[in-house]
Amino acid sequence: QINFVACQLFALLAAFWFRIYLSPSHASSAVRHAFATLFGIYFAVFCFGWYSIHLFVLVMMNYGIMNMASIPNIHRYSFVVAMGYLTLCHISRIYIFHYGILTTDFSGPLMIITQKITTLACQLHDGIGRQAEELTAEQNRLAVKSRPSLLEYLSYLLNFMSIIAGPCSNYKDYIAFIEGRHVHMKLLEVNWKQKGYDRLPDPSPTGAVMYKLCITLVSLILFLTLTKNFPMAYIIDNEFLDKTPFLSRLGYLYVVTQAAKPKYYFAWTLADAVNNAAGYGFSGVDERGTFRWDLLSNLNIWNIETATSFKMYIENWNIQTAAWLKRVCYDRAPWYPTALTFILSALWHGIYPGYYFTFLTGILITLAARAVRNNCRHYFLSSVPLKIAYDVVTWVVTQLAVCYTVAPFVMLAVEPAIKFYKSVYFHMHILSILVLLLLPIRPQTHSVRRAQNQATLNSIKSK
Repeated sequence: QINFVACQLFALLAAFWFRIYLSPSHASSAVRHAFATLFGIYFAVFCFGWYSIHLFVLVMMNYGIMNMASIPNIHRYSFVVAMGYLTLCHISRIYIFHYGILTTDFSGPLMIITQKITTLACQLHDGIGRQAEELTAEQNRLAVKSRPSLLEYLSYLLNFMSIIAGPCSNYKDYIAFIEGRHVHMKLLEVNWKQKGYDRLPDPSPTGAVMYKLCITLVSLILFLTLTKNFPMAYIIDNEFLDKTPFLSRLGYLYVVTQAAKPKYYFAWTLADAVNNAAGYGFSGVDERGTFRWDLLSNLNIWNIETATSFKMYIENWNIQTAAWLKRVCYDRAPWYPTALTFILSALWHGIYPGYYFTFLTGILITLAARAVRNNCRHYFLSSVPLKIAYDVVTWVVTQLAVCYTVAPFVMLAVEPAIKFYKSVYFHMHILSILVLLLLPIRPQTHSVRRAQNQATLNSIKSK
């Protein structure tokens, strides 16, 4: 943990230096790629020692696949090799290194690299192996038309801004950033002459970085105070279960889940700030004319804490991983995309049983929440009081459903997960099953989704 924080703080300083002294106007793309790659390799070795060899082995294996595999199969081979290698490393951490000793926890960077490898493979397959009319609007925009060089490939996967804590970004966005086109492309989407500008503005990330560092500091303070004082394990303590009523246990479950969040807020917001400090992450201009630096943001804290649906919560938590799951699994699954996406998410996280309790439960609750929303929400939109009442009730249910779902994720092992669900009488499982029995929904087939995606693409082209 100390190495992680030290590396990220050093990366923050290096990112500022990179943006000022190795900007596209001062250095060539090759120099920027080389600097980002060498520093990333150094950080990996510093943090994980010889265990970092796993990162480099996976990267080089998939570089061979990318250059030798046929385009129709490149995404399949890359996915199998990357996920297979990641899973073997997850297994070794548990059964060889005894449930994940921190000094051997190289799995975090390996998980990010796996996302990037599979993302690039799918986008390369879209760009070379498929016709434009077969793709969604997003797939068309992100499709890669040629295989990257070795330096570009290594820079994308191992750059110092994201090797330790991510996030995963799209290959075309990263290359545009290195080549100095990243911000310019986003600015061209706005008619600046109508806003009184005679030339394109030059947005600075400094304000966004300072704001995110403030969030990081607050998250660190909360982690050092709340997280230690409200351990998740206490909710299955025998004395606590014997003396505490059911509703009080649910309230305490919410408290301990809140206490577990600051470490994620800290790590993801700091990683976002590092990328912004390097000049990466500009996403455009909002309706108020404010420059936005959230292209790589992994969370939206306000939307998380005020979420009134399970879907809204998931979409704002670990955003870049959700985007990866959508692009490599949900959009490409021939059937049951929701179930397959949750299963892939569990496999990507590791092989701790608690992950599978969480994500399998997530499938059930997601389907049930979708059924309730589709069948009931419109009845509460006719008046403001009804809408407010609906939002309050759905906020409470959503927050408790998330707490119920993620508790095994934190506990990891089978016994505490089962004990927890028994202590709360499996109530969310039972309610979700009843909802699905009373309000059934049909899974959306691949052909229906493709038709909808093509309609969207045609609409965009017509505009």
